[in-house]
Amino acid sequence: MADKKIIIDGNGAIFGRICSFAAKKALEGNEIVIINSEKVIISGNKKDVLKKHKRIREVGGHSLKGPKYSTIAYKILKRGVKGMLPDFRKGIGKQTLLRIKCYNGVPKEFENEKMIKSKKTKPGKYIRLKELSEKL
Repeated sequence: MADKKIIIDGNGAIFGRICSFAAKKALEGNEIVIINSEKVIISGNKKDVLKKHKRIREVGGHSLKGPKYSTIAYKILKRGVKGMLPDFRKGIGKQTLLRIKCYNGVPKEFENEKMIKSKKTKPGKYIRLKELSEKL
């Protein structure tokens, strides 16, 4: 096992790719920190992405029962990573989810650390998580 801390900069990174990369590295035993979660982008038409996430929140269940879907950007990202893990309610998936941390902005403890940045170009149509969380 690799037991090291990997810091990922979410600025301009595509949602699905950053989620799958973080889940894969966390399953290998690394501690994952994702910063700038509000700057992660979801590719696709803004109206379609917004409609899909609003629908997910509507279907979310009764007001007193779950599941509850958050509108905060870093929680949306963490939920995406959770979906890439094996059964997160027990076993290795639950242990792995505890090794993943997501933050809006850059916390002071990670300002001078070495980060992994996305090298992919932005798609033509996209929406940032910050914009999505504000409109939900």
